[in-house]
Amino acid sequence: MPCGGTHRRQPILLLPTLTSTTHSSSAHAPEEIALRSGIEVPPLLLPDPARVFAARGLRLRQLAAGHAMRDYLMLLALVCEAQHARAVGGPALPLPAQVRREAAAEAGEPLLNALGWPRDALWRTELRALLGQVIDRLAHDNPARTAVHSAIALPDETLEQQADRLLAGITTGVDLATAPLIAAGLQLYFTRMVAASGAAHADAFALPEAGTRCPCCGSLPVASLTRLGGVQEGQRYLHCTLCNAQWHLNRIRCTHCLATEGIGYRALQPVAEESAPAQPAAIEAETCEGCRHYLKIMHMARDLHVEPVADDLATLTLDLLVSEAGFERHGTNMLLLFGDSDSVSEEGTGQAGAPRS
Repeated sequence: MPCGGTHRRQPILLLPTLTSTTHSSSAHAPEEIALRSGIEVPPLLLPDPARVFAARGLRLRQLAAGHAMRDYLMLLALVCEAQHARAVGGPALPLPAQVRREAAAEAGEPLLNALGWPRDALWRTELRALLGQVIDRLAHDNPARTAVHSAIALPDETLEQQADRLLAGITTGVDLATAPLIAAGLQLYFTRMVAASGAAHADAFALPEAGTRCPCCGSLPVASLTRLGGVQEGQRYLHCTLCNAQWHLNRIRCTHCLATEGIGYRALQPVAEESAPAQPAAIEAETCEGCRHYLKIMHMARDLHVEPVADDLATLTLDLLVSEAGFERHGTNMLLLFGDSDSVSEEGTGQAGAPRS
């Protein structure tokens, strides 16, 4: 693939100003990318409902230790564990009929487009079931119980309205306290739908070349991940914030405008370190000088346990500092509402933007 321009890694000091350095890294070397360009890698990795939520819950518990957002991360760990329980024990969902699959293929649209797919009422039943499990495990004096009870008690019509706004990236009129809980129900539903549809029909999802949106549900990514193992070794996949599918996109390429020039990398650097860290960071912000957008990229080779949703939540300081440097976030984390620097007319599904302090 073309790899013009300079690719810089810029450590960010946890200070009011940003400090930049330039050095080479084999993880982002154009030679490595060119060498790998002839390798046939799986273009789409469908989610495994029996594993994805359990792994996320475990990672959230690991990251919560000593974290400034400990209470929230621990709450979300409970939510993910409840998602896992419903993912493996929930009822079967009605899958898309052949006529709908054919129509989506002809239109070149994701089969389970989040903005247009008629959600089965079971998603609300399963949402209330998973939130009931969360309530059962929350301490009686935990302040989060109020929001969980409120979400369970929402009328069906209100739940659907809130869900529509969340999926469209509209924060106006959204209840911020219950939004992550409703989003958890949507994640559970769409993850199971995508996995079951892919298992039933091998051609259920077509992968557009160099897509910046999920080919399964049309949502934005939460982050990108360089993987380990076999033909996926070192390859970059975007991770869907809604259905947890992953789709391939070449590295050193903007996830917003697909440019291959002016791509930089920024990472958190502890205040105590006066020079560049000995080991490159496992989580970086991949920035584009052209469109001024960024998305986090996580490297399994540097930390085997990184999980896109959990590690994104635990590194909001990186979002804040990159935002202060003038970049807008491409992508969203449905488990935390913040900002809307990319309007819905530009981005559509999923809230976008960098966190605001």
